[in-house]
Amino acid sequence: MKLRSQMPKFNGEAAWLNGSVKQEELVGEKPTIIHFWSMSCHECKEIMPQFNQFRERFGERVNFIAVHMPRSKEDTDIGKIKKAARRYKITQPIYIDNQLTLTDTFNNQYVPSYYLFDQKGVLRHYQSGGSGMKMLEKRVLRVLNEE
Repeated sequence: MKLRSQMPKFNGEAAWLNGSVKQEELVGEKPTIIHFWSMSCHECKEIMPQFNQFRERFGERVNFIAVHMPRSKEDTDIGKIKKAARRYKITQPIYIDNQLTLTDTFNNQYVPSYYLFDQKGVLRHYQSGGSGMKMLEKRVLRVLNEE
């Protein structure tokens, strides 16, 4: 997905955990971070406590959506995804992308990955990998200061 692209609709999910969200609900009031992760990703598990602190810090001013992107057949087991979500304290809505529909729409290849959309639903920042939370924070603050 290219910078300045519009946030896509959430179609094709196998299930939602922690509530469901429509793309229209995320545009207009707050920026949104869409976080791709996988329960079989070691780096995702390592960064999750830091990301959860980030979510708690900005949760009043930013929407957070998690997308579970399976990397194997075992990763499509919704029961195991629920357990992993509880274990890693993922409290935001989780789009389970077992068919890779949203993953393909985003042209996402990596976990963890973070997509920051501004209040108008325009992609302003993308990054992947476990490091770089400071960069994500800088980009969020920049978008928030534009309000």
